[in-house]
Amino acid sequence: MIVDEQRTKVQREPRRQLRKRPTWMTIDNGITKIECVVLDVSPGGAKIVTDAAFDVRDSFELALVPEHSTRQSCEVVWRRGKTYGVKFLS
Repeated sequence: MIVDEQRTKVQREPRRQLRKRPTWMTIDNGITKIECVVLDVSPGGAKIVTDAAFDVRDSFELALVPEHSTRQSCEVVWRRGKTYGVKFLS
């Protein structure tokens, strides 16, 4: 059987990169910094885990590269214990 139809390309989500490296959440306009670990990251968000015994707010900033002052605004989309899924805000 010969099929001459061209296949339709399916747009895929960009792959997540495994990072497992320390990063910092900042709240209160950068006054409070809490260390956490990025488990994986994609262009749209990340999965992070923290050992800190505090209530993670619905939105905060994430410093993915500690040497730079650039922070990414984030919003929590799911919570499982001390693990959080966040999406990056533009």
